[in-house]
Amino acid sequence: MIRLALTSLCLTAASLATSPALAQAYPSKPVHVIVPSAPGGTADFLGRILSTKMSEAMGVPFVVENRAGAGTNIGNDYVAKSAPDGYTLLVNGITLATNKALFNKLPYDPIKDFAPIISVGGMSNVIAVTPDSPAKDLKQFIALAKAKPGSFNYGSPANGSSGHLSGVLLASATGVDIVHLAYRGNAQATTDLLGGSLQFGIVNTPVAVPFVNSGKLRPLAVTSAKRSPLMPDVPTVSEVLGVPYELTGWFGLLAPAGTPPDIIEKLQSVAAKILASPAMQTAITNGGADATGGTTADFVAFIDKESVRLTKALQDAGVKPE
Repeated sequence: MIRLALTSLCLTAASLATSPALAQAYPSKPVHVIVPSAPGGTADFLGRILSTKMSEAMGVPFVVENRAGAGTNIGNDYVAKSAPDGYTLLVNGITLATNKALFNKLPYDPIKDFAPIISVGGMSNVIAVTPDSPAKDLKQFIALAKAKPGSFNYGSPANGSSGHLSGVLLASATGVDIVHLAYRGNAQATTDLLGGSLQFGIVNTPVAVPFVNSGKLRPLAVTSAKRSPLMPDVPTVSEVLGVPYELTGWFGLLAPAGTPPDIIEKLQSVAAKILASPAMQTAITNGGADATGGTTADFVAFIDKESVRLTKALQDAGVKPE
């Protein structure tokens, strides 16, 4: 089984002896929260809304920095190589479970080099087309795509993103031949979709909602197991196709491996209270996501399970590491 940086919670006796003192003083200066994708996406939204409340609760600035590129590997690597002192954190998710299957060489280990803290939130994606598309629903879209194999392109913020994986699972479930294009964030992918450069999109719900509401995108289905409360009239992929299908994008808060356990526990405790508050849950829901929370052990087990499931899905689909 895959285990995420459990060794980071098993420090030497000397480290454990000093850890309570470190945790008591922590934090004493600004904390940098790295989002390894461009502004405007779900990771950015969750990172900023959580950081604002963490700043208020812990009395120091939690400063969000976007370090996008290379399928989130630039930002991931930066955090992996940062000092394990609690002052550099990461908000990321699904690519940590998939990047080993997508890249031949990584400058960091997405499993061993991070200490999970807490799951922050998750959201569905929306399979959507522009209003001039002849596809009025998902079944029509699948039929059109099957008639022209390899002619339907879609974009996502990165290789291994939830949008990318939603397309991989759709192709596996239906046999349709669609082409994925990786972008550096949601903004340009959405611009190209609206402009007609892409034949369809698989877009994070928070990004898609304003375009759906304004009539610029036609939603065909959501990728989650249940309908989105923001789009209650839009069916799930499983409803339409009658096959098992579920892909939910997820994000959490992580630290470099080796961060003292007491600091991990302090961050988890504060974040859990914030995420459990009705005001925060409402704010995250209004942004198109679901607040999660839970324990550190919950998050470790979840990443473990998702790593196995999604790696198998990529391998079964014939996706080769580059």
